[in-house]
Amino acid sequence: MTALGLLYPGHSAEDDYPRIEQLLGSDIRIDLVHTDIGEDAHRVDALREMGTPERLASGVQELRHAGAEAVVWACTSGSFVHGWEGAQDQVRALAQTAGMPASSTSFAFVHAVRELGVGRVAVGATYPQDVATLFADFLRAAGLDVVTVKSAGIAAAAEAATWGEPEVLALARAADHPDAEALLLPDTALHTAAYLTTLEKELGKPVLTANQVTVWEALRLTGRRVNAPELGALFTKEPLVQV
Repeated sequence: MTALGLLYPGHSAEDDYPRIEQLLGSDIRIDLVHTDIGEDAHRVDALREMGTPERLASGVQELRHAGAEAVVWACTSGSFVHGWEGAQDQVRALAQTAGMPASSTSFAFVHAVRELGVGRVAVGATYPQDVATLFADFLRAAGLDVVTVKSAGIAAAAEAATWGEPEVLALARAADHPDAEALLLPDTALHTAAYLTTLEKELGKPVLTANQVTVWEALRLTGRRVNAPELGALFTKEPLVQV
């Protein structure tokens, strides 16, 4: 049994994770601990506060007791708003506190894009434009080519959590670009686990979503690879040779 530890802010789309666990169809357990979201606002100051070391550390002990082998801060905006260097500092502090390998959803997107072997991506963000732009800047700092960014202008995670398949598909279509080799939907408050195959069939390219890449990143940290086609192209790729 491989136990994956996730720190998830508040309560929005956490029910994606039991679905993903079921779709993995293997000896994988996802242990999820909720962290204090503070003010539910897609605003830079609120997002930075949400990912402070103190808030993240509060859930680590529970994950250790559950036997987690790696921990991922399951929040995109609560990591990339700190910038590339700040997000690295956040993950390093989390790993030190937890005593195990650590990452965040922002870095999960970068690693997942590299795993797919693509360089040009489109972004469909629920966030307001200024926050969506910060995510694009984070990806560019990783050497990725962001060809377009579509903002839905949602002000809070609670609103994103109300979206169903029609809204998610509409955002994906609006954000897609002919030059993009993959589409990224970066909000762990957005339900996407049930729509991955539909999204990829609709767009004809890999689609990476926040909760999907978060679990993939936790598996990567533990050295596990699981073939799960219902979770999209990311979970069917053969491992790339790392140079």
